[in-house]
Amino acid sequence: MTQPTYNKIVEHKTQAKKSFALLIDPDKTSVHQAKKLIELSNNAAVDFIFVGGSLLITDHLEEIVKQFKKESNIPILLFPGSPAQVTPYADALLYLSLISGRNPELLIGQHVISAPLIRKSGLEIISTGYMLIDGGNPTTASYISNSIPIPADKNAIAACTAMAGEMLGLKLIYLDAGSGAMNPISEAMISAVSSQISIPLIVGGGITEPEKAYRNCMAGADMVVVGNAVEKDPGLIKEMSVAIRTASSNPSMVESPESNGAF
Repeated sequence: MTQPTYNKIVEHKTQAKKSFALLIDPDKTSVHQAKKLIELSNNAAVDFIFVGGSLLITDHLEEIVKQFKKESNIPILLFPGSPAQVTPYADALLYLSLISGRNPELLIGQHVISAPLIRKSGLEIISTGYMLIDGGNPTTASYISNSIPIPADKNAIAACTAMAGEMLGLKLIYLDAGSGAMNPISEAMISAVSSQISIPLIVGGGITEPEKAYRNCMAGADMVVVGNAVEKDPGLIKEMSVAIRTASSNPSMVESPESNGAF
C-alpha cells in the first residue's frame, strides 16, 4: 500500500519543516462549525487534520470527514479512541498502540479485533506509538484508557519508551498530555525524546498559546497538534500556524534545555 500521508510527514521532518495538525473532536464540533474550521484551516495553510476523540457520542464523524474532503485538500487522519471511529473517507488512520501504559487491550487487544475492518477500509495505516504524559489533571484519555500517564518529570522513562516503540517498528511517536490538560508537555521532555529517536515526533495536549507551539517545535517536536484551544477560539488557528512556521524558518535555533539528555 502506498503511503502518501506518512511520506509527507517524513518529508516535512527531513526538510526541518514543522507541521501543524488541527484536531477535530466530533463530539465537540457540529457540521456547521466544521465548515467554518475548513475555511480557517485552508486560509492558515494547516498541514494536517486529525479527527477523533476518546469518546464518540455523536454520529456525524463521517459527515465531518466528507465535508472536509469536499472543501479542502488538507490530508485527513483519523485519531480514533475506539474501532468505532473509522470511516473510509479519510486519507489515513493513526493505528495507535498505547505504549506508555500497561493495558493490553490498547497495546494489542483492540487491534486484533479491529484489524479486518481496518484492512477492508482501504485507509493508509500509520502505526503510532501513543504515549500519555501527565498533564496535571485527570483527562478523558487517561480515564478511558485505564492507564497511568508517564509522570511529567520522568524524561528518561519517556525517552526509553519512545526508543522501544521505534525499535518495535512503529512509524510515529505521539506524546499527548490529553485534551484539556492543565499543563502541556515540557520542552525538556520533548527534547529528551526527540534526541533519542529518528522517526517523526508528534506533540499535543494543553497547547493553548502560539508561543507554546513555537517552543515545542524548537524543542524537537516535528508536528504540533492543537484542538481544545481552537474549540474555544477558532481564531487561534492562524496564530498557531504562524508560530509553527516561524519555528520552521529557524532550524539553527533549536533549543537544548539543560535536561535535554535522557540519561
